[in-house]
Amino acid sequence: MMTFDVLIVGSGLAGMTLALHLAEKKKVGLITKKELLEASSSYAQGGIAAVLDAGDSVEAHIQDTLVAGGGLCNEPATRFIVENSRQAIDWLISLGVPFSPDDGEENSYRGFHLTREGGHSHRRIIHAADATGSAVTSTLGQKIRAHPNITLLEQHICIDLITAQKLGLEGKRCFGAYVLDIELDEVHTVTAQHTILASGGAGKVYLYTTNPDTATGDGIAMGWRAGCRVANMEFIQFHPTCLYHPHAKSFLISEAVRGEGGILRLPDGTRFMPNHDPRAELAPRDIVARAIDFEMKRHGLDCVYLDISYKPESFVREHFPNIHATCLALGIDICKEPIPVVPAAHYTCGGLKTDLCGKTDVDNLYAVGEVACTGLHGANRLASNSLLECMVIGRAAAEHILKAGKQQTPPVPDWDDSRVTDADEAVVISHNWDELRRSMWDYVGIVRTNKRLERALHRIELLKTEINEYYSNFHVTNDLIELRNLVQTAELIVRSAMARHESRGLHYSRDYPETLADAVDTILVPETAK
Repeated sequence: MMTFDVLIVGSGLAGMTLALHLAEKKKVGLITKKELLEASSSYAQGGIAAVLDAGDSVEAHIQDTLVAGGGLCNEPATRFIVENSRQAIDWLISLGVPFSPDDGEENSYRGFHLTREGGHSHRRIIHAADATGSAVTSTLGQKIRAHPNITLLEQHICIDLITAQKLGLEGKRCFGAYVLDIELDEVHTVTAQHTILASGGAGKVYLYTTNPDTATGDGIAMGWRAGCRVANMEFIQFHPTCLYHPHAKSFLISEAVRGEGGILRLPDGTRFMPNHDPRAELAPRDIVARAIDFEMKRHGLDCVYLDISYKPESFVREHFPNIHATCLALGIDICKEPIPVVPAAHYTCGGLKTDLCGKTDVDNLYAVGEVACTGLHGANRLASNSLLECMVIGRAAAEHILKAGKQQTPPVPDWDDSRVTDADEAVVISHNWDELRRSMWDYVGIVRTNKRLERALHRIELLKTEINEYYSNFHVTNDLIELRNLVQTAELIVRSAMARHESRGLHYSRDYPETLADAVDTILVPETAK
């Protein structure tokens, strides 16, 4: 058994922010499924949105967020996060994050360059070339590894939360988690005064995604099983421009390429975005993704093309060194030819419902980052708002925890696997994994219908029964835990989509193409679920 003051599940920017803000006064355990830097945050390219330039304003940033969010953003949450944006960026600068320096343009902050992305009315994206996430998490990761009060548990995955209900106690409270050491194949009992889910989104529920393999909806599924409500799970953001190449594994072509003048074209060179939206390539992601999906289906295309080659080669190399190098290694010189792109599942806008301190419906259980739903993103996340949310809500959660009094933890039994055996057919897991992701891609994608959603739910219910039976009879493994969480998260996405009888933001239904006058959150409650 291991005991911490605070247990953090996930090592992206949300988890790192919490760990560093808490570690001066608390004993922190930080769990991550792979290595410390293997999280979605590390793959973020574009940057972090914040009100930094003198010509920008909090009101403008809020308005841009509300417009992108399709009328569903929580305005108090949006204001709180945007108003604290400069403080969050100053904290990163103080830690030594190497943001790109000003290149002589008027828009800059403390000597750092600001760029613009789709949906933003101003240049307000501070970035580290086109690999911002890596620069930020690498800097914070060094400090986490060096901190004496942070115990880093790499190659560990949470099986489930330890709750009052599991212990036969009254109320809804969390006492930690059962955790599998993947390398040693041992289950540890980890208790904590406070547990924070910072485990990211659920992009791997889809066949094509920009997310790393770790994005399997673990925190959402565990929180749901523990008794937390989930909100707005139907809003899955498909990034418009994922590199289309047989040897490129979910490589994202940053929003900033369009922000700096990239043009979307058909194979014959025809530009098509002005036909879909007056903002053309700078329209919000949901509009651009649907436009690409429409053109691909209309013309029977495997992909479309994003063209930045008309810009000077020096400009392209300076602004997009990582994208340039990766594409060049695959035989695509973006200085001379357009980039083949397709939409791919990118960001989970819904999640466990929380307040502005990250508190969930379960006492002493918090959720921060992509696993949570604060209401900031509404029906569609505005580009580069996600890393900002991680830091602002992460800091608020840390402050709330630091003010909380110490509570007594009841006796917690060790993990009991005495009545299960080793699996004899692991191929069942890989087959179910593949079937689930293909079903979600085919039936719960960019454009939805009632019939497609019904088909998806039918397949998910069959898979869920089979997976839960497997889970009950065999020793847990990393793949089994992830698959169990994926199928639960998939069900939440489909049930949320079925409950929304309109088209709004990222949720587009052919059966309900109109947007209703009143914007209402989709809330699922565990106690009333089928």
